[in-house]
Amino acid sequence: MTTPAVSSRDLPHPARAEIRLESVLHALSDPMRLRIVRELAAVSDELSCSHFDLPVTKSTSTHHFRVLRESGVLRQNYQGTAKMNGLRRDDLDALFPGLLDTLLDAAARQAGRLGSG
Repeated sequence: MTTPAVSSRDLPHPARAEIRLESVLHALSDPMRLRIVRELAAVSDELSCSHFDLPVTKSTSTHHFRVLRESGVLRQNYQGTAKMNGLRRDDLDALFPGLLDTLLDAAARQAGRLGSG
């Protein structure tokens, strides 16, 4: 059996069994990262990094995406020159049933209460 060649553009992701609750909660504790996850959950599709209009520098934005990927919240892959981001909902729901929906609902209620959208 041969394994496919790994491209230098392949990004490391934790396997489902390696995703840890404390890493997921840490990743989602930052307002910018939670905003990214809320946008992805709203569209149920992959979005490029450039789609997100975050009020931070490019390097800080890159850091946020990396934290989300390394925690197992996002899957990132290249499509041409664009880095695409998808929510790992199936993995998160299998490991922590109801957690993502509960956090997204709480974030939406907080945004409504604080008028931040």
